[in-house]
Amino acid sequence: MLRIVSSPTRLLLLSACLLWAVSFVATKVALEVVPPLTVVSLRLLIAATCFLPLLVARDRRRQLANPLILKQLFGLSLFGAGLHYAIQTVGLQLTTASNASLYVVTGPISILFLSVALLGERLTARKVLGVVIAIVGVLVVMGIGTVTGFELREHVLGDLMVLTSVVLWGCFTVFGKKLTDRLGALTVIASVTVIGAMWMAPIGWLEMRWRGFSLAAVHDKGWIAIGFLGAGCTFLATLLYFMALERTESQKVGVYLYTIPPMTAVFAALMLGEHITMNLVVGSLLVMAGVILTERG
Repeated sequence: MLRIVSSPTRLLLLSACLLWAVSFVATKVALEVVPPLTVVSLRLLIAATCFLPLLVARDRRRQLANPLILKQLFGLSLFGAGLHYAIQTVGLQLTTASNASLYVVTGPISILFLSVALLGERLTARKVLGVVIAIVGVLVVMGIGTVTGFELREHVLGDLMVLTSVVLWGCFTVFGKKLTDRLGALTVIASVTVIGAMWMAPIGWLEMRWRGFSLAAVHDKGWIAIGFLGAGCTFLATLLYFMALERTESQKVGVYLYTIPPMTAVFAALMLGEHITMNLVVGSLLVMAGVILTERG
């Protein structure tokens, strides 16, 4: 069994995963009163405000002024910020918070496929078996009737959108690997978030104009959820995760992502009244087993 060497590192990882687990519930709460793209815009603006002082303190202006690096950062902002959060947030309107968290934890699988296709990494038999087990787990969660029904119901559409956001995050991870090695994880993530907020803000404003929506209509509960998504998840959880990544091996860090689905299921049951079904339990176990087997391959 993989273990993290130090207790502080373990605490950082568990805290980050807990914040990410609650993020799916908080998004559902925010979407009750705020349009989806507006939620994403506000989330990124809050996180960018938190990241900006850290980015300025690192003083990477000379490197960030490089046109090639700026183009790469803008591209990464599409994969890792704007499109990723936008598709995920809209998808959350059409599926459950528990299911969304389950699909997001399959991120290492999409990263595995992209790494093999783009970086030439080797695919072992153990990794293939892990992928198959994880895919079966996702099918169990969806339900055999839904999967074989050949009807694009709202739940299936939401699931597919969340899965698409996972693939986008995989692209962000693979394409951002070399740039992260060059500039540092904090500089890349902070820059991507700031750029993403800059181009998502006008989109959120247009959505509000189109829907005739005003931020004055957002009640305290909605603002708390949005503030948590921005400061707690997009900013703090990511920061804690990469602080832990600097202290230990990535494999040991990655294994903690498997704690997210059960955490989310508990919070969804407590806060949203969602039921923890046998399909979800069995599917979660299969997905987590498959992902663990894949990463150990």
